Amino acid sequence: MADRTSSSITIEAGAPEIMAVIADLAAYPSWASGIKEIQVQETQEDGRAARVRLTFDGGPFSDTVGLAYTWHGDESVHWELVEKGAVVTGLHGSYTLGEGTGGTEVTYELAVDVRVPMIGMVKRKGEKRIIDSALKGLKRHVEG
Repeated sequence: MADRTSSSITIEAGAPEIMAVIADLAAYPSWASGIKEIQVQETQEDGRAARVRLTFDGGPFSDTVGLAYTWHGDESVHWELVEKGAVVTGLHGSYTLGEGTGGTEVTYELAVDVRVPMIGMVKRKGEKRIIDSALKGLKRHVEG
């Protein structure tokens, strides 16, 4: 899973406000297209999710997977696959927040492996679509 796809967007809000939205995983189905359900199975002492079960509908693929989250204050969060789905066999992702011009720059990085053989260019295009949709949804939700 060496190839990762990433994209960034500037959101007119502070990192703590944005990270609070990112950390509210149960609310994702209301603003993140393709996310059907998230069940938080385990939390850290600060209340943020440590393990979740995620159900998504990503166009040609739908699946349910288990993810483990690692939080670094309001600067970043990383997640990785801990329970494979019927289609998804590998997944690493992160949000990283930093100072930007006119707000906070949010970078989303994602790498997904699937059971179905897929040309790298097609896979990256799918990852890019997921990332761009998530970033736009996050921006609308935070700024709205």
